Amino acid sequence: MRNRCLLTSILALASSTMLATSTFASEAVEHDTVSLKATPLVHFGKFAITNSMLVTWIVALGIIFFAQIAMRRIQPIPSGIQNFWEWLVESLYNFLEGIIGRDLVRKTFWFFATIFIFILFVNWFGLIPGVGTIGWGHYDATGVFHVDRPLLRGGNADLNMTTAMSAIFFVLWLVWALQANGVGGFLKHLFAAKGETTGFIKVMMAVIFFMVGWLEIVSILFRPISLSFRLFGNIYAGESILEAMSTMVPYLSWLLPIPFYFMELLVGVVQALVFMLLTAVFTMLIAQHNTGPEHAH
Repeated sequence: MRNRCLLTSILALASSTMLATSTFASEAVEHDTVSLKATPLVHFGKFAITNSMLVTWIVALGIIFFAQIAMRRIQPIPSGIQNFWEWLVESLYNFLEGIIGRDLVRKTFWFFATIFIFILFVNWFGLIPGVGTIGWGHYDATGVFHVDRPLLRGGNADLNMTTAMSAIFFVLWLVWALQANGVGGFLKHLFAAKGETTGFIKVMMAVIFFMVGWLEIVSILFRPISLSFRLFGNIYAGESILEAMSTMVPYLSWLLPIPFYFMELLVGVVQALVFMLLTAVFTMLIAQHNTGPEHAH
């Protein structure tokens, strides 16, 4: 059941981010470094399929195909691909359960696991040789070929992609917050005074916590922005470093990027984990009265 939910949510996440990426896509100018904007490949009226969208499609379909192959013939004693997939899902479930609690992880695991797996493989796909270096371009006066319109681009090196994932989380976070607290409880969580006080101190604390509540709202509204820019910035910076290393010394272009490839493999894991953990912790903080100290650690 967990695997089926993951497959459905991966496909839904990829589809949602495609729409956001297409909405803000624009033509990239000629460049020698990694462009900040994804390059449109095909236009259907106002709808554009960009190179970063193509990568998200490929990765999402690849994950779904891989999971279907792994779970097509389930064995009581798993081995091979089934063993890897079950290990990955169970490890994520146990890890999140130890952080946000048993009750909350049952409700939200499908999203957090999808986010981690999808971001991880999108990050790693962007490191495959040819991503960003194969496409349409021109030859300069020295006969060197420059790629102006890459066929593929790292999905998370597109700010539209990371913003779309953050926006999806924000909507789900709001739904989970209202489910856990109700409208009144949600407002009380933001504005009500905490602690046991009486008299004048109680009035002062009520005023202070009311003001702090507005600051909390600002903080909540900035969470999607910080999530999207953190992931985009790290992945874009990594691709820019690889691009710089591969063009710094032409006859060493095959050697200089290698150490950075290994570093970016680690960065891909860390950024996927950070995104998942932050979203999980933000959710736990608004629904922590349901987890309790005996479940959440």
